[in-house]
Amino acid sequence: MTWWRRAAQNISSLRSGSPSSAALEDSVEDIRELMLDTLGPSAATSHAPVARRIRYAQDLQALWYLRGDLMAALASLHGESRAREVMIDISDAFEGLLPGGLASRPSPLG
Repeated sequence: MTWWRRAAQNISSLRSGSPSSAALEDSVEDIRELMLDTLGPSAATSHAPVARRIRYAQDLQALWYLRGDLMAALASLHGESRAREVMIDISDAFEGLLPGGLASRPSPLG
């Protein structure tokens, strides 16, 4: 099976509301990579503990709960307003993958 067919199958199963374990695992890795990429190369020194927790998070819920640590790290690197913009994209990546109780609520700040 080609990579694009597998990706299309994963996306289709995610949208159907019953993601396969392979599709869910791919999503976890995609989100993990997105979170690590937002830290950039400076994470190796200035925010190594946050990067390490993201890298070794066991599952999707663990990554969800690490968003606060990531927000703090990004705010120290780029300022709070830029960090908020980045976190919107990261939170959107979790859409449809988490149980109902774990979802972003609209912020009263913006």
